[in-house]
Amino acid sequence: MKKLVRLLLTIVLAFVVVIGFRWYRYITNTDSPYDEVGITLNSSMPGPLNAWGCAKLKATFGSALPPYGCAADNGTQWK
Repeated sequence: MKKLVRLLLTIVLAFVVVIGFRWYRYITNTDSPYDEVGITLNSSMPGPLNAWGCAKLKATFGSALPPYGCAADNGTQWK
């Protein structure tokens, strides 16, 4: 039983690390704010992480249209 719990914790930790790295790579990219996987991950993050991610994206791509999850109600302004 102890091995099974250890295996499950290892799998969960690996999943969190991989997803977290993929999200951070999207937030700090300099190519495009319109990566579909990154947009999905960022819009799925809890409020403070999403706000921080949107602020980083706005600092890099402030003149572009905001991606889903970072747009205000009208869809053309950053939050």
